[in-house]
Formats: sequence, structure tokens, C-alpha cells
Amino acid sequence: MKFSSELLNKISQGPVDHELVFEGVATDTRKDCTNKLFVPIVGEVFDGHRFIDAAIVNGATGTLWDKSKPFPKDLVGKINVYEVDDTTVGFQELAKQILKQQKPYVIGVTGSNGKTTVKDMLEAVLSPKYKTFKTQGNLNNHWGLPMTVLAMPDDTDVLILEMGMSGPGEISLLTQIAQPDVAVITNIGESHLLQLGSRENIAKAKMEIAEGLKSEGVLVIDGDETLLTPVHKNVISCGYEDQNDLQIDRIEKRENGYVFTLKNEKEPFEISLLGKHNIKNAVYSIASARKLGISDDQIRKSLSSLTLTGMRLEKFRSSTGALIINDAYNASPTSMKAALETLAELEGFNKKIAILGDMYELGAQEEYLHRDIATAVKPSITEVITVGDKAKWIYDGMTENETQVSAVSFDNKEDAASYLSGRLDDQTAVLLKASRGLGLETILQALGKES
Repeated sequence: MKFSSELLNKISQGPVDHELVFEGVATDTRKDCTNKLFVPIVGEVFDGHRFIDAAIVNGATGTLWDKSKPFPKDLVGKINVYEVDDTTVGFQELAKQILKQQKPYVIGVTGSNGKTTVKDMLEAVLSPKYKTFKTQGNLNNHWGLPMTVLAMPDDTDVLILEMGMSGPGEISLLTQIAQPDVAVITNIGESHLLQLGSRENIAKAKMEIAEGLKSEGVLVIDGDETLLTPVHKNVISCGYEDQNDLQIDRIEKRENGYVFTLKNEKEPFEISLLGKHNIKNAVYSIASARKLGISDDQIRKSLSSLTLTGMRLEKFRSSTGALIINDAYNASPTSMKAALETLAELEGFNKKIAILGDMYELGAQEEYLHRDIATAVKPSITEVITVGDKAKWIYDGMTENETQVSAVSFDNKEDAASYLSGRLDDQTAVLLKASRGLGLETILQALGKES
């Protein structure tokens, strides 16, 4: 994204005379900074201002600068300095100015689960008609969202922004920067109970996304979730119940996904993804794409062939022929139960093994929420293997409730991998599910992942 110093003069104190065009922003001085604006990140134990000399050496031609910090005298005149009260706030304001100047159509996506899946679906259905750009990786916080804005190509038509949070007020900040044309709330789960205390508070925090929504914008919500109340004049509700604007009607399970129809519509949609929960994710994308004039035929074509970001119900065959379903990017009770449902629905396997790891940030209810996972283990699953101290509560829940499924618990991934060695064949399906911090996917090497 190219931008001129004119935008920086709007957000900084004391305009700089030189008219410059920057080729983007840089926050890491170990990388090429040629003709970029250096933005020093300030954290609790880290201050990017200390690396201004390296930014200059690597080609930066301008820098945001906290006016309370003295600028090195020996570097005066070697780089254009734009003073601000706070570099983080200045960076966010720059992103807001870029959006006002470039005017892409903005879609914001939040929710406890499914944000990245919906983001990928939106890109798939919109990219045949529009030049799209989306949040890369997990750059969905107060630094990541501005980074995404500043990284978008100059010719971007549609910008898809994932908005994450860990506490109240964070989504409000992000949506005020983005000012979306469409805002999607995928669902309300149990993630961040540690910080917010209840699902009611999580819902309130997620609904903050409407605060920055344009006056004529559209809010797309999970209409089956009673905690999500309309907070905008233009709302499209999606789900299975009768009150929804887009009601999911008939569903047919296929080998690699689902075919479904919407009520009062004849032509079905197909998704080539495991997991029944992805049907609702697809409907959010249908609602958003229709607002942008994408034909249903094009939406069908895109949904039937889409692929998702890695470690989200990612399928592959091991060297022994076993089907491995890697859903280890992250986990909450809601998403873990959905993954177990996906495993239970699979047909044609003699053994179906669920490898479940710790779930984090669940607060005071973490033991109950882990134990409750046992209620989602269907008899068609042949074995559950838990990994980690918290996940042992899942094992405890299964043994105490006398679940008719074999279960074994391990403290670490190495022991679990050793236990699995030699037990997988082409009649075996294996699910991996845990919170990101556990890094459960490292067990894949022991499962014999083929390249």
C-alpha cells in the first residue's frame, strides 16, 4: 500500500515539509525497510524506538515518533520524523485515514469460533468478481488490523478484516478503525470466559462490532443465538430456526461435505468441507456476497471448491493410509464438540480416534467445561486420547459417566505419540483438537504425515 506524507501530516503534530510517497510500513528493522515508514512498537518490555538507527540503515525514509521520547541528535535530518502522542494510536489513525482515502468495501468478521473459516469463505466467493485482500494469519488485534490495512494492495476492492479480542472494548476499537460496510458475528462460545466471566459478557463484547458499522451497513448474525440481539437497523439473521432471514432447510451429508438449501429457495448449495457447523459459516458468506451483487451461481461454484487456512479440519492421509483430520489450530468447548460430531459422522472406518488436548482461557469453569466434553463423545467414536493436565478432565468425565468409548490419558504429546505408534491403518480416522498453545499438531510427525 502506497501512501503520501500528506496523510501523516493529518495525524502528526507539526507537518513535515517534504512531500514523500511511502511504499508501506515496517515494524521489524531486521527486514527490508526501503522507502517505508518505520512504526516503533512499544510494549511492556519492548520499545521499537531503540531501533531507529537500524530502520534508517535498512532504508526507512520516515518514522512515527513518540514526542515524549528524545530523538537521537546524530540522526536528525537522516529520516523524516512524524511526532505523535502515542505510536500505536498514530498507527491506528493512519490506517483509518488510508481506508477513507482508498474506500475499499470493508467486511468485518468476529465471533468466538469460525472467524477464519468465514474469512476464507468470503475471499473464495468474492474474489472471482472483486480484487480482495484479507487478514493474514492471526493479525486481528489492535496492531494486526492496522497492519492488514497498510498491507492491502492499492487496487483492493474488498477488504476482509478478522477482529479478535480478549476483553471488552477491543472490538469497539477495531470496528471504529475499519468502519465496515458488512459486519459478521459468527457465534458466541466460551472462549475468553477467563477474561469476561460469562457468555452474556462475551456477546456484549462481540456486538461492539456494530458500533463502527456504516449507517447503511449490514450486520450478519447467528440468528439461533439468543444472546445476539439486533443492535443495528439492517440485520440479516442466519440459522436453523424459523425466525431467521436465511433459514437453513434441507441438509444432505456427502463424503467430503454437505449439500443444503435455504428455505423458500429451490437450488441447493454445496460445501466441500467436513463439519456441520460450516454450513452456517457458509450462509454468513452467502448473505455477505449477495449484498455485493455476487450471483448465486458464482457463490455455488466458489463454495463447492474452497479450501481453508491450515489446521482447520485439514484432511490428509498418513503413510499408513489413515485419514488424519487436523483441527488443532485452536479449541473451545463449542468447537471441540463440533469437531467430535464431525468425526462421529464419518463413514467407512473401523476405528475413529479423537486426540483431544487442553483448552485454555476458560476461567473458573474450565474443569466443568472440559468434563462436559465427554457428553459429546458418540458411540461411533472408538477411542479418545487426551493430552495435557486440563484435558485429563475430559478423560475423567468419560470414566465417571461410564461412556461406552475407550479412553486413555497422557500428560504429554510424546507419550501419546508413542502409544499411537503402529496402531493406524487405512481403516482408521484420527481427529486432532486442542488450543493453540498446546501445539498438538507436532504429533503429526509421529502419525506418519505424508508430504
